[in-house]
Order: sequence, then structure tokens, then C-alpha cells
Amino acid sequence: MERVALVTGANRGIGLEVTRELAARGWTVLLGTRSRDKGERAASGVAGRVEVLELDVSDDASVAAAARAVPRLDVLVNNAAILYDTWQTGAAADLGVVHEAMETNLFGAWRVTQALLPALRRGHHPRVVNVSSEGGSLASMGGGTPAYSVSKAALNALTRILAAELRPDGILVNAVCPGWVATDMGGPGGRPLAEGAASVLWAVDLPPNGPTGTFTRDGRPLAW
Repeated sequence: MERVALVTGANRGIGLEVTRELAARGWTVLLGTRSRDKGERAASGVAGRVEVLELDVSDDASVAAAARAVPRLDVLVNNAAILYDTWQTGAAADLGVVHEAMETNLFGAWRVTQALLPALRRGHHPRVVNVSSEGGSLASMGGGTPAYSVSKAALNALTRILAAELRPDGILVNAVCPGWVATDMGGPGGRPLAEGAASVLWAVDLPPNGPTGTFTRDGRPLAW
């Protein structure tokens, strides 16, 4: 039975690694990217069934157009994220920067999930995986990176809401933290991409009676 996954922000980093690993399993993977050219270049290095889907998660029209192109979906990985704002403090934050981060990191995942719900309801293995961060954990949150941290805390809250609402439809919704991974955003010195992607794949692979509304890394719970 063919399984179809959509990964947003998939032309690089964790998104591309998840795309690569799902394609290697025989999945059809829709590589979501704002730039078709970058998407085509990324897809050319992946073996398997990979289709580039032009998708800007911060743009309503782009999301609507992408949703029309996806009749059935088994897994949605909300991976697109921006602005790890290490230069900011909450007390002196540029709220324009905060708004920009929220538009992609929270509202992007929200609008894409809403738009793809009909396709997920037609899927054989409906899962939504929100790629979050321990930076959004209220239990361990301190000062700094306000745009990123607040947007990821809000994404965690959205995960809980959607998990409760969609469980009757058999759609599992979970948030995962890949950890500090060596990507363009994370910088050098982090975990290998495959280790970060493994947390996402754990949530992809959950059985029908698996957990929903969780926040994990490496399949183990994190404090909210």
C-alpha cells in the first residue's frame, strides 16, 4: 500500500534527511519548499519517489494551492521553521521579528495542518508530526531567543489541542524535539542529521493505538 508524506521546509537539514529516509522505505514524499529551484536541487540527490511541492507555509494562497495538489496524505511533517534569535532578549525584543517567527513556526504549521486535514482523513496512516524544540519547554525556559522559544511553546500548545480534537478521527498529532542538530540553523557541533531525523520518524511510525499529544526526543518524553 503506497504511503504518502509531506515534509515542509524539506530542501535542507532535518526536513531533507526525513525525506531521504522515507523515500528509502518506498514512500512517496512531497518535498515542500518555498523555492522550486532549491527543491529540485535537493530532490535530485534523493533516491526514490520524491516530488517537489512549492509551498510557502506563511502564505495562505500558497498553502491552499498545495493542498489542492494533494488528494491523499498519510503523514504531515511540519518541519519549516525560522529565526533562532540568539541576539534578542524578551525585554528588548523586536516584535516584528517575533511576529515573523510566529508566522512560520506556529501559524505556518497551523494553516498547513488545517488545509491538509481532508487529505489526512483519506489517508491510511494519518499522522501529524510537529518539529518543535526543547527551547519551547516552559519547564526549562529561561531568558533569550524570545521569538523562537515563544513560537515553539505555542506550537506545543497547538499540538495538544489538535491531538485531542483529531484522536476520534484516528489522526495522531505529536511534537518532537530533534535535539541540537548540525544544520544551518543549529550550527556546527550538533548531532548528526540522522539522529535528529530519528525522533521525527519515531512519531511517523506510531501504530494506530499509539500515543498522541506527546512531546518527545528520541522517543522519550520531554517536560512541557
